[in-house]
Amino acid sequence: MNAWAPGGALVARVEVTAATVQRGDVIQLGGRACRVRDLFQLSQGAKQLVFESGELLTIHARTRLVAVRSMRRR
Repeated sequence: MNAWAPGGALVARVEVTAATVQRGDVIQLGGRACRVRDLFQLSQGAKQLVFESGELLTIHARTRLVAVRSMRRR
């Protein structure tokens, strides 16, 4: 599903894993929207996500989450 965000950017809901998560993805956790500020590769394909709020989340290689991603114009 693609939609227009209030700022005029095209956004899409995407399923992300440790292999596909990107900086800027917005992931809803516990009813709060958290934007990924940075990420670090860990052993066995896991990643540690650092959110703009300073909170950390470590995801396993097989973890699947739904994120909102701004789509870039081509």
